[in-house]
Amino acid sequence: MSATVAPSTPRPSATSRLPALDALRAIGAVAVVAHHVGFHTGVSLNSQWGGWLARMDVGVAVFFVLSGFLLFRPWALNAATGLPRPPVGRYFWRRALRILPAYWLTVLVCLIVLPQNRPAVAGDWLHHLTFTQIYLPDQLRPGLGQTWSLATEVAFYLILPLVAVGAVGRTWRPVRTVAIVSGGVLVTAGWLTLMGLGWIDTALYTMWLPSYAAWFCAGMVLAVAHVALRTGTAPAALRVLDDLATAPISCWAAAVGLLAIATTPIAGPRDLAEPTAAEFAVKLTLYLAVGVLIMIPVAFGDRTTRVHELFGSPPARWLGTVSYGLFLWHPLVIEVIYLLDDRPPFTGDLLGTFALTMAGGLALAALSYYGVERPIQTRGTRHRPHPVETQPDKTLPAVNSPH
Repeated sequence: MSATVAPSTPRPSATSRLPALDALRAIGAVAVVAHHVGFHTGVSLNSQWGGWLARMDVGVAVFFVLSGFLLFRPWALNAATGLPRPPVGRYFWRRALRILPAYWLTVLVCLIVLPQNRPAVAGDWLHHLTFTQIYLPDQLRPGLGQTWSLATEVAFYLILPLVAVGAVGRTWRPVRTVAIVSGGVLVTAGWLTLMGLGWIDTALYTMWLPSYAAWFCAGMVLAVAHVALRTGTAPAALRVLDDLATAPISCWAAAVGLLAIATTPIAGPRDLAEPTAAEFAVKLTLYLAVGVLIMIPVAFGDRTTRVHELFGSPPARWLGTVSYGLFLWHPLVIEVIYLLDDRPPFTGDLLGTFALTMAGGLALAALSYYGVERPIQTRGTRHRPHPVETQPDKTLPAVNSPH
């Protein structure tokens, strides 16, 4: 199992784009919107079925698993096909172009427009603009609470090249790479152990990267399996993923069943009360399984199925394209709705508020994408600091950005 696997001639599908994955970002973003609307309206706290809304933060797990898959895949793919490692400078440049413009614009608007953020002190600007708002208590400001997960994801971006080099090595051995990458589970387990021992608390430290290392690494494992399967270098055990992809309804039904378990108190409180280390561990484990089960039918198997056609359709891909903006802007929309309507906290119509939030969030997301994000990405890609490439663009992570 640990012997070097000689790569066969790559199949065309190994380096091709995976358009169906675009829709997964939209699913994650809409789930996060539902989670926040449920909280603000009080439905997730009071109603009998509000546990489902409270657990829609499972969308974050979808984001993190998808990020691990899409961003690690180029390293695995280049190793399997004998190409040089992806240029690290170009990787950071493209991540910055994709993430920073819309994010900085959101921070600017929220800190200036929302009255509860005025006057914004220097610390507010510094922490949010540098993604350090999660490293000190009580730094998340109204309209920007969702950015904790983006700060965590940026931490993953920063360490990924180092992890990728160590995990892939110089010779393509998919089993070895899977074993190394799976060490992320140990990182999360160790972090949870420290929480259980009381050495770190479950308020601040549940937002830090070690809590979610297992989620990112699950996506990286799926990326290794995907490349190995598409290049004919996979051990027989990994073929189960293609087999599972032929039964999407079963995978998603299992995901719903696990999410139903998460709606119970076993996964912790629905409100802002701190979970115990055990409750947090259960939630992380269930969400990890849900994220993987949602992704398998879309990433693996025959791409000519109805699932791939649906997820790769133009409307689904457009929603995926603007989903990063929806994620960024929807809390501002919620805050404005409550300000203009003079609503007390934890009141309001769920469906009406959700519809308004989606409409406003998508409108701002589209304006952000077409007016800011795409022009900057286009100009920045043309004038990138590392113009020399050793492989076609279709093998790079930006072909399916996690945001």
